Amino acid sequence: MPSFKIDLSTAFVFVAVPPTHKVVNRETGEIAIDRETKAKMMTIGLTIADEGTADLLTVSVPESGIPSNLAIGHPVTVTGLKARDWENEFNGQKRHGISFRALAVTSQVTSGKA
Repeated sequence: MPSFKIDLSTAFVFVAVPPTHKVVNRETGEIAIDRETKAKMMTIGLTIADEGTADLLTVSVPESGIPSNLAIGHPVTVTGLKARDWENEFNGQKRHGISFRALAVTSQVTSGKA
């Protein structure tokens, strides 16, 4: 499936939900692994404000692309954000949506000040 780059050059982006491991099987607790890099995947909730509106996006990021010092409210820079549509069938019901993925999320907080 094709993916589409998202331009955040004029947006203000900050952490709304702290990063956690992306779980693919809630029963077993299995953590998602990137097929290409074999890295563990994380999810992070980002609020993206631009042109008078704000949206909350859940973004998947390789574990190595998220620093340990991210906290709610921190302004961040997102590298390589892409959107991809998806569709699947679960228990006879079709579901669809858009997933978001980035290469890295970097804190803009320096010297302990937001």
